[in-house]
Amino acid sequence: MIRPRWRPRLVALDIDGTLVDHAGVMPDHIREAVARVLDARCPVVLSTGRGWSATQPIFDTLELPPGPAVCSNGAVLVNYPPFELARVATFDPGPVIRRVMELAPNARVAVEVIGAGYRLNRLFPEGDLSGEMRIETIEQLCAEPASRIIIRDPDVPQSEFVELADRLGMHGVSYAIGWSSWLDIAPEGINKASGLQQVCRQLGVRPKDVLAVGDGFNDVEMLEWAGRGVAVGDAAEGVKKHANHVTDTFANGGTSNELNRWFA
Repeated sequence: MIRPRWRPRLVALDIDGTLVDHAGVMPDHIREAVARVLDARCPVVLSTGRGWSATQPIFDTLELPPGPAVCSNGAVLVNYPPFELARVATFDPGPVIRRVMELAPNARVAVEVIGAGYRLNRLFPEGDLSGEMRIETIEQLCAEPASRIIIRDPDVPQSEFVELADRLGMHGVSYAIGWSSWLDIAPEGINKASGLQQVCRQLGVRPKDVLAVGDGFNDVEMLEWAGRGVAVGDAAEGVKKHANHVTDTFANGGTSNELNRWFA
């Protein structure tokens, strides 16, 4: 329950489905709502599953002041501008990638190269990833520590990816199901909430004073952690149940409506 005099001291925003639609378009009313938050001298922190190369254009579009961003589902923390890596969490990707290849031999695998792009076994559908794409063998992908692995198969339904995550069942990693046939794999215990926790320590803000808005399964920990966790109306029921509040759909201005509630 939100206290009667409660007001956000930090706003954490997912990107896809929250700030931009799934075609990557950001409505003017969202830019205007974020500008009002900034005018009130309240920090706005992007908290996204995107890598930094795909996050930076959103940071620039919103004209955010120098500060932190939570990328790669919390595995990468960036201060910008100028670009500075504040934290990178890594794990050994070999066991996970080899197990995925056993269970889903047609899957596409991408290993993030922070700030640059991805190393992958096969190209992803156009528009899925941004930055430099470098094709490598599975053994090459397994050879170096990784902050994030993406598993993608556009030819199978999302339900099969939920089953794949269950069948992987590996310790030492965290799983997040994307909005399509997409599976993010990160170091164990790493998620948007863990990244924002570090940001809060950096900025001297308590988690209970954070307003967080998101729409995906990778937002669940963030929505539970924040003082006010808000799900966009398009979110799945499995996401909404973890939120304090459900706002309108993206098309009906859900994100900007929530921001305008506090920063009119």
